[in-house]
Amino acid sequence: MKKTALLSPTLSIPRLIIGLWQIADMEKEGQQLDPIKTAGYMNEYVEAGFTAFDMADHYGSSEIIAGKCKNNHPMGASIQLFTKWVPKPGSIDRKEVRNAIENALDRMQQSSINMMQFHAWNYADPSWLDGLLFLKELKEEGLIEAIGVTNFDAHHLRIALAHGIPIVSNQISHSVIDRRAMKTMQLVCEEFGVQILAYGTLAGGFLSNRWLGKKEPALDTLPTWSQMKYKRFIDAAGGWNVFQQLLDTLNQVAIKHTTSIANIASRYVLENKSVAAVIIGARLGESAHIQEHQNLIDIIFEADDLIQIENAIALLSPVPGNCGDEYRKPPFLTASGDLSHHLDTRPAVYSAVDKSPQRKHVYSGTVWEEFAGYSRAIKKGNRILVSGTTATHRNQVVGGTDAAAQTHFVIDKIEAAIESLNGSLKDVVRTRIFVNSIKDWEAVARAHGHRFKNIDPVNTLVQAKLVGDGYLVEIEAEALLDE
Repeated sequence: MKKTALLSPTLSIPRLIIGLWQIADMEKEGQQLDPIKTAGYMNEYVEAGFTAFDMADHYGSSEIIAGKCKNNHPMGASIQLFTKWVPKPGSIDRKEVRNAIENALDRMQQSSINMMQFHAWNYADPSWLDGLLFLKELKEEGLIEAIGVTNFDAHHLRIALAHGIPIVSNQISHSVIDRRAMKTMQLVCEEFGVQILAYGTLAGGFLSNRWLGKKEPALDTLPTWSQMKYKRFIDAAGGWNVFQQLLDTLNQVAIKHTTSIANIASRYVLENKSVAAVIIGARLGESAHIQEHQNLIDIIFEADDLIQIENAIALLSPVPGNCGDEYRKPPFLTASGDLSHHLDTRPAVYSAVDKSPQRKHVYSGTVWEEFAGYSRAIKKGNRILVSGTTATHRNQVVGGTDAAAQTHFVIDKIEAAIESLNGSLKDVVRTRIFVNSIKDWEAVARAHGHRFKNIDPVNTLVQAKLVGDGYLVEIEAEALLDE
């Protein structure tokens, strides 16, 4: 197996990245780690060839510590610092984006960021696209060398890429327990040349020899946020008994290769051709597994190893939802089981305007609404009617010539309108779809099928000549709320 992966013509990374998210856990009681001393613990990773580190604005003082390491180490020029920006829900402007990037640069004491990865909380709010467009501007300015995203699902990764955002990677949960990164995500990655950075490959340490044959722990007895989070993943994947069967299988393969369950679990994720690297967390100053990390890259599976592992995985239940859904909708597979550690509130995308005691309107702010004199949606009684909606954001057509991307963005706008009137997509009972060209009907229908799976509204799809250049699809919707 190759020791490095190429994310872009100018960005080559190791297949194993050291994750610094546990710094936040180590500082959660208000204790501040000594940045110089803690940076020194990173040196042994660098000298062993693990020169890429993943952090975030909310991983405690990780950016400060990593910056100290890069600036003070003789091999500093080879050290790569990948960080994240996780804005609060709501509108995003240029100034906010610039401030976030300059703050990261200041914390790391760098003139540019090797890769900035962006997280979006609510796809129904198109501000996430604004954030990426402003990051693209800062990349062109030289403050960012590469743009990545984190916890994006395949549909919204497609929208961003089709809209011209130069994304090189998507950092998502991916393990022998969590297989959501397969199929649709793989297809988008292959189509657009994007690669996956996989975290959670050890499930917070549960995928290790330490837990083989052990009794199921109570959630409230687990000592770290990572363990609390990934115990929820284990429960979602079928529970402790089937998890122990998986551990036993991984152990058999590990014994054959004279290695550990942890190494087999992470190495198996690299069998996904869309995965550029796995990210393995480090508790700096407490434990280092450098020799084991080096052995991981050297494992070569035989065909029967893969069959054995795949048979054990087949006994698990699929983790529900799409990539990143654990941060957007129930069941929230987070340490707390909700978003209380992450968010205070999630504001409505549009403001409802009272037209009468029984009637409310919302407006999305497109030029079309004011020009033609209509609203995005109206609620009267328990009925919500959504106007014909195109992939328009401000004065732009979103999604380029990709009919599926346009469709997903349209449905996001419909969802935002309905949610702003206290409904949800689950309340939709009818959709009408108009495609500009009949050749796009299948891509549009499949996108509709993804978003309305198990909702199954009545639907009509016809070819029609749409008004406006570049629009491939227009959709209107009706929702009925429970009395």
